[in-house]
This record gives sequence, C-alpha cells and structure tokens, in this order.
Amino acid sequence: MRSDMPSETNIPAIGIIGGSGLYQLPGLTEVEEITVETPFGPPSDVIIRGILAGRQVCFLPRHGRGHRLLPTELNHRANLWALRSLGVRWIIAVTAVGSLREELPPRHIVLPDQFYDRTSQRRDHTFFGGGIVAHVSFGDPVSTGLRTILGNAIEELGLSCQNGGTYVNMDGPAFSTRAESETYRKLGFDIIGMTNLPEAKLAREAEIALATLALVTDYDCWKVEEEAVSASAVVGHLHANVDNAKSILAAAIPKVPTVPDWPEHRALDQAIMTPRALWPEDTTAKLAPLVGRFLNGSAD
Repeated sequence: MRSDMPSETNIPAIGIIGGSGLYQLPGLTEVEEITVETPFGPPSDVIIRGILAGRQVCFLPRHGRGHRLLPTELNHRANLWALRSLGVRWIIAVTAVGSLREELPPRHIVLPDQFYDRTSQRRDHTFFGGGIVAHVSFGDPVSTGLRTILGNAIEELGLSCQNGGTYVNMDGPAFSTRAESETYRKLGFDIIGMTNLPEAKLAREAEIALATLALVTDYDCWKVEEEAVSASAVVGHLHANVDNAKSILAAAIPKVPTVPDWPEHRALDQAIMTPRALWPEDTTAKLAPLVGRFLNGSAD
C-alpha cells in the first residue's frame, strides 16, 4: 500500500522508532504495511501501522528489518517526514546505547534529557532551507511530558532507570577509541549512541513530541577491566533490553494524551524567519505535512 496522506483517524498517532534488536512490535492489531514516498527519498523501511493498547501506532525499524542500514546511512529526514505525514505527533525512540557511567550497567534504562552533537552530517538534520529559513528552539531537546510518561511506566514495572542525562551522538559505525570514551566521561556525558540526535532535531521541526528510551548494552570501552564493546558482546543484553522495551511501550502508550497541545506541538510558532509571501512553491509543497497549518494564514 502506498500512502502519502495523513491518517484518517481523529486522534493523532504515536510513532515508535525501533533501535537495534527491536525490528517489530508484537501486540499490534489491525496491522497494515505502509510504503511512504517522501521528497527526501525512501525511509528505512515500510511503516507498520496498527492498534496497540487502544491507540493507533506507527512503527518504523530504524535500521530496517534485518538491520541493513549503518547509522550514517539512515535517511532521518525521510523517516521523520513519513511519520509526520501519517499523523504522528508523539514519538518514542528506542535506542541501544553504551554507558559512560559506572552506575549505569548493561540492561539499565536511561531517559536522556540532553544531547551532545558529534555527528558530521548536520546539513541533513533539518527540513528547512530551499528558501524557507527556520530556527527551532532546542535548549530542551526532549519532551518533558513524554519522558515523564515513560518514567512512570518504568517505575510501575519495577525496572532500573535513570531519568535524565546526556546522550552524546557519534557517527559510527566503529565504536569509540578509549581516548574518546574517556574524554566523553570527563565532559560529563552519561551514554553514547549513533542515531538519536538527528531524530530529535527533526521531530522538533516537525512539531512532534519526542522522548528517548535508551537501553544500555555495554560500558563502551572506558572500563579497562572489562572487554571492550563489540557487536557480539552486546547481543545477550540486546535481547533482554528488547523484552523490557516491549513492556514499557505497552504500559506507556495508553497514557499518551489524545490532544497534541504540548509546547513541542507548536515549535514552529516563533521559528520560521521567512515571510509566508516569500516561500517558494516547491519548498512549500515539500514541507506541507510540517507547515500545513501556516498555509491558510491562521497558523492554527
């Protein structure tokens, strides 16, 4: 099925971006696979839309089913555009991370509230340009409301969690050197990953409330008394983390509001610098799912 139109439901959808090990979402009913064509190219995979815990959910495996895409091969703009075009207004981004703190062992959960950017493809981490300039506020890059919902769900399940912390986003695909890992620790960062910051930036521009469910799989390579992180070493922790993630999502989704009236849902109100009269037609058409409420002059 091809779809480039918003969902017909009156209640906005919840997006789930699945990280390493989370390639499908069990428990979905009324399931359909949707292939979305975007002006930024193809998303990572088809989007799986269905009902979970009474809410419409759109699930996208970040690396594609079968884990086929490197972190630097991810088309973040296509992924976020596709989800927004299907009416998604909240996203829970599930991601595997390395720990930079002794007190955050493998299988621990972190709900970061800050990011530090060490990526190299930043020009692809915005929807704007091409005649429309926007500068979204990003001082608080994670939705407090959605992070609170996740924290409450984790507490109810009795799982170990740090609510807050800084995620440093590197490019990969190689893991850190010990020198890099020690530097990140000295800078006060908590966890390290390769994918989530571009999603947070683009979600803010798309007026989607995003929170990250970070699942620790390793100690990176700073903990010299332990084996340095490798793909094979984290597999066991990945499986345990995925089971926890599924339980957390099932508990959190029913608590997500049905009305998108959080600050993130109006992030463009004071962000767009270019007067509406100067917007190029082709760029306006490309960004229609994001800026549609501005096109009738009311910005509602």
